[in-house]
Amino acid sequence: MNRKGYYILGGVLLLAFAGFSLASFKQTLTPYVTFAQARELDRTVQVAGGLEKGSAAYDTQSGTLSFNLQDKASGETLRVAYKGLRPANFDDAISIVAIGRFDAKTKEMQAEKLLVKCPSKYQGAEVTKTYGS
Repeated sequence: MNRKGYYILGGVLLLAFAGFSLASFKQTLTPYVTFAQARELDRTVQVAGGLEKGSAAYDTQSGTLSFNLQDKASGETLRVAYKGLRPANFDDAISIVAIGRFDAKTKEMQAEKLLVKCPSKYQGAEVTKTYGS
């Protein structure tokens, strides 16, 4: 094989690797979607909202946390089930992101991960500096 053939073969291999990498990367993306889109899509997605007060229940036997996630803009709610440890300060959360798939049979989002944003411990605190006595 001459040099030109090696260059062509190398170029084809690079393009194949780039295509495979792009396809693999696209499958691992988990986009933020609305509650309605989460119900329709058959893939892992992210939904964000606030905790509907009084809707959380943790079953210690199965280790399942169930709660309603509420969209602040539309007021729409989505039932979420998460199997794992209850996150610390869950009841104080200002925002929750659930990552998972919607199960049409149970009509709940089966979350694989939860990202909980709690109010900052410094929020509203006044910090004063004093120099010397």
